[in-house]
Amino acid sequence: MEIGTAILIIFAVLLAAFLLFIGLVYLRAKNAEFPPGITNREGLQTFHSCMVGIAVLAEIFERLGVCNQVSFTRWFASRFVHVERLSTAGLRIKDMTFSGVPVRVYEPTTASDRRRKGMMFFHGGGWVLGSIDLYDDNCRHIAKETDTTVVSVGYRLAPEHRFPAHLDDCEAATLHFLSVAEAEFGVDPGRVVLGGDSAGGNLTAALSQRLVKKKSGQLPSPLALVLIYPALQMADFNLPSYLQNQSVPILFRIKTAFYFLQYLNGDMSLCQDVLAGRHVPPELKLHYKKWLDPANLPPKFRERSYQKPKAVNGVINAFCQTQVATPHNPEVCRLVKDALQPDFSPLLAEDDILRLTPPTFILTCEYDVLRDDGILYQKRLKDLGVDVTWHHIPDGFHGIFSFFRKRWPEFSSGQTAMEQVVSYIKAL
Repeated sequence: MEIGTAILIIFAVLLAAFLLFIGLVYLRAKNAEFPPGITNREGLQTFHSCMVGIAVLAEIFERLGVCNQVSFTRWFASRFVHVERLSTAGLRIKDMTFSGVPVRVYEPTTASDRRRKGMMFFHGGGWVLGSIDLYDDNCRHIAKETDTTVVSVGYRLAPEHRFPAHLDDCEAATLHFLSVAEAEFGVDPGRVVLGGDSAGGNLTAALSQRLVKKKSGQLPSPLALVLIYPALQMADFNLPSYLQNQSVPILFRIKTAFYFLQYLNGDMSLCQDVLAGRHVPPELKLHYKKWLDPANLPPKFRERSYQKPKAVNGVINAFCQTQVATPHNPEVCRLVKDALQPDFSPLLAEDDILRLTPPTFILTCEYDVLRDDGILYQKRLKDLGVDVTWHHIPDGFHGIFSFFRKRWPEFSSGQTAMEQVVSYIKAL
């Protein structure tokens, strides 16, 4: 074969592969919805297309045996947010381990006339992705602007580790910090905030409840909680926000079930059963209804139009609505029963635990499947007499907090979210 012919064949193969890749990306990306209320829709569309392209590449590499999808996605994210180890004026930053858990400590260096506040920060990422580096800018900003010593926790991730490893790491790091806060960092252990976004918000709420149940009097309770669009329950994927925003990036309804299952046990064959509500026994559905009924939401959040999700085996779930009830599957219930315990789904905790929650800040976004989790949680807390500050971002979508100070794309709602968090912590 002539060299010229060989080059043409190679070029044709590469071109065909490239066009196939572009086609796959297009077919997946076109299913997303970008509501007109989102600021910088074009930026989100471009970002989503890039993320779809990375996901397609990850699947190809996994099929070729190069690496698994999660490893490739983590690697790409680490390159995308590569942290240049530059010093920040007024901060001392140090990587450490607390009880075997990797952490990064951000200490203000300015003089203080009293012991500082502290904050344990648990990053988001669906219990699968995310890292200390990804949230480095966020933690630097919070530490500097609020004069707070921030500890960012690098807890273990799925699929290498399952529930409750993530929560155990957050607890271990928090208890360690509380025990040395004053002696080693000049922090008042009675003025330590717990906070996080998305999965980190879940870990924050779950850890707070765990500390209430284990309270021995030897260590103080958290000063407050900061929950940024938290994932708080795996009982109902058919709340209005799940249906209204089921295809809005960067967190689709089906992807939420994927992340929950990765955290729980890794059995992806249960995904459609979970979305259809077959994992919740009838008696528990009745028990949870008083907490998860959409009637508990302000009317404006129930009234936005949406398309019903496609039926699974002819059945559409209706946890608290007037559709056809979904029969539960005893085997599915058995496999995911741990997902309904409060350590996993903090919104499902009983009143006697929830009423002991510290003052809480909750941030929700209009175009986020997790919106109603946060709204229902703040209602439960308020009804039980807990001091709650709720801030809703009308043009926000899931993930805006992680876009803070990222070079591209820029979203004003991310800046708004950060401003609200900083304002709350400063006022404590």
